[in-house]
Amino acid sequence: MSVLVVFVAPAIFPFKIRRQDVNTPASSMLLFLIASVLGAIGQFLYKGGADTAQGGLLSYVTNIRILLGVVCYGAVMVLFVAAFKRGGSLAVLYPIYASTFIWAALISAFAFGTPIKPINVGGMALLIGGMYCMGR
Repeated sequence: MSVLVVFVAPAIFPFKIRRQDVNTPASSMLLFLIASVLGAIGQFLYKGGADTAQGGLLSYVTNIRILLGVVCYGAVMVLFVAAFKRGGSLAVLYPIYASTFIWAALISAFAFGTPIKPINVGGMALLIGGMYCMGR
């Protein structure tokens, strides 16, 4: 199996791998944080759109909530590109996007009354701790 990976990997990933500087600008981190909030809002809109959709594909593509969710995800992509363009390191920035899980839980609690249990708070704390460790 490892021999196969050695021969296939360069064909799938033909880019030259270089060590990146770990100094990620604060502006890139802020863009990823904004992207994480927009990602959670997009998930909320998808959920609301799915709840109101009436059947087939046409009801999905004409549902305003689902369409707004797609707009949110498009904005997330633009923010990702802008953050990387400013010199952001993937190893530092992508863990910040994991805060989407926290924002989604908070939105769900506010919008749907979903309870946030102590175990959920513990998971959120672990996510924040992990983001901190990855950024070091």
